[in-house]
Amino acid sequence: MTPNRPYLLRAFFDWIVDNQCTPHLVVNADFPAVQVPTQFVQDGQIVLNISPSAVTQFAMDNQQLSFNARFGGQPMQVYVPMGAVLAIYARENGEGTVFTAEEFIEDEDDFAPVLESVETPDDITPDDEPPAKPEKKKGAHLRVIK
Repeated sequence: MTPNRPYLLRAFFDWIVDNQCTPHLVVNADFPAVQVPTQFVQDGQIVLNISPSAVTQFAMDNQQLSFNARFGGQPMQVYVPMGAVLAIYARENGEGTVFTAEEFIEDEDDFAPVLESVETPDDITPDDEPPAKPEKKKGAHLRVIK
């Protein structure tokens, strides 16, 4: 069976947000492929506010969650593999759940970048001509009538 952590995480996230609370995520910052702002990591962990008002481009699937957020005014893309999620809770009352490391075991090779060489056909030649300039836009055809 597939791990239940992604399903539980989605359920707790929805439950916390539906109750007008702020979902916070505790992440193991030392887990392979985690991308978080290292200046905020304490004891190998970081707490992230993942409320819809704090993040943009939030995406969560069975392998990972990712989003964009600002940390100290600097925009950053955050990437967290499901195995790195330690807990989710509501900031206002502490309601949530803690995950154990044994509940989600992944092959670390899943996070290694995969590069492959690609052969270029011999019949492809670079374009010597610069791209044509786009036509100038015509002015608007509507007028303001007073």
